[in-house]
Amino acid sequence: MKARKIVALALAALCAVSMFAGCGKQEMTGTVTTDGSTSMEKVIGALKETFEADNEGITVTYNPTGSGSGITAVAEGRCDIGLSSRDLKDEEIAAGLTGTVLAYDGIAIIVNPENPVSDLTLKDIAKIYTGEIKNWNEVGGNDAEIVLIGREAGSGTRDGFESITKTAEKCKYRQELTSTGDVITTVAGNPAAIGYASLASVKDSVKALKVGGIAPSETTIKDGSYLVQRNFVLVTKTDSKLSDAAQKFFDYITSADASEVIKTAGAVPVK
Repeated sequence: MKARKIVALALAALCAVSMFAGCGKQEMTGTVTTDGSTSMEKVIGALKETFEADNEGITVTYNPTGSGSGITAVAEGRCDIGLSSRDLKDEEIAAGLTGTVLAYDGIAIIVNPENPVSDLTLKDIAKIYTGEIKNWNEVGGNDAEIVLIGREAGSGTRDGFESITKTAEKCKYRQELTSTGDVITTVAGNPAAIGYASLASVKDSVKALKVGGIAPSETTIKDGSYLVQRNFVLVTKTDSKLSDAAQKFFDYITSADASEVIKTAGAVPVK
């Protein structure tokens, strides 16, 4: 009996001494909810994968609803981190939201690979989307009516594109689609179509045009020479603390450690 008591006391003492070395240490657990931009899917997916590999107790979820919906979800407390492919508006900041730039992204102007056009000026792009230029032969292409593909109202990609080209509320869209993937698929299937999509999401099924002689790339986005670009923004509540799990994820994706992952996903990291 006495021997058992001595053994028990010895084990308790050993655990107490070893506490800072890991005895009794529990792995952080929890779920981090993200909601918003479909353009950020590839970047967030890659960051989620690497983070979860090093933090097995934490699950990160992504709900691709569009930038506007993601911002609203944060404001209403329905997710931890919103994802926006546009900067926050003054009224959104005034309503208690904070935007943190995660990365820079080019908005690629895309056409079908069969289209012979490879370069357009920003002015030509604006004229095409407002209907002033209606046929591809007016910009060196085939004799075919231009089919205008864009995103739905509330999309961060649409907001960025129309702001840069100064075409807000003037575009004559044939189709307004609800995701980056849908735009790419539609343009890939129509030789007369033109669309815009996050460079990070562009596939070989479409061709990204030069704009004013400058092709979209990490270098031209970072130095500002490629004109059609915007920010990828993380949205949080200004006066609300994130959960421990959400804060850990936020700290990782905004650190220099995440920069290579962001690059591999096709965007340009801030750090």
